[in-house]
Amino acid sequence: MAEARQLDNGSVQWVEICYCPASLLEERPYWEEYFVLLKVQDAHARSRCRDLNGTEYWACDNCDCTARLEARLRTKGRPFHPDQGTGK
Repeated sequence: MAEARQLDNGSVQWVEICYCPASLLEERPYWEEYFVLLKVQDAHARSRCRDLNGTEYWACDNCDCTARLEARLRTKGRPFHPDQGTGK
């Protein structure tokens, strides 16, 4: 959440690395307490994830699959500060 951005329409976007077999499987209940999750997507096709396809376990620790998304996100909106509210 340190890199989360609040957009002009009040929504908040962020990139998160997740090791679950389904996106945000463990994290979803915590996030849904504070946010309405409008869209959750993978950074790339899961078949290319070296951790999930078994070619390199824990590959997500050193993977740059989210780098492009994070760079694009930095150009949007403004930094998100939770004390300003989430619009929920």
